[in-house]
Amino acid sequence: MVVFAIVPGEKPGVITQCRFDLARFTQQIGPVRLQVQLRFDHFRMLFDGALLSIATAADNVREGNIPEKGAAVSKAIDIVANGLKASLDFDTGADLAPRLAALYDYICERLLFANLRNDKAALDEAVRLLTELKGAWEEIARDPAVVSYSGKPG
Repeated sequence: MVVFAIVPGEKPGVITQCRFDLARFTQQIGPVRLQVQLRFDHFRMLFDGALLSIATAADNVREGNIPEKGAAVSKAIDIVANGLKASLDFDTGADLAPRLAALYDYICERLLFANLRNDKAALDEAVRLLTELKGAWEEIARDPAVVSYSGKPG
């Protein structure tokens, strides 16, 4: 079971380009739910981007295209370090945030190793770990009890 805390005052993200009535939508689902959904969507995009970059790197390793492999691995490292890890909330994350930070660091190390050695196994390990983390986020997003309308964990 994954434990997740939501802070109601948290910025919900950039929503100015959405084509729906934000006020009406917020009234229907509650502002906390909107913030939570935007946060889940943010993480889903980061995970998808990292996984796509790693798949691109693996294809380039297979094809022997070293410069493109390096660019794809660098992009994946950037997403993990400057997207996923940088999004951690160490104030409300209790002991989970430091553990996730260490795991993200480890994934970056494996990606760097894969880049230096053209190591498909290290790429596969990074994919496995990111896929498990993405699955945990998706499980949280599907659980209606995670966040109540008051903004407190369900």
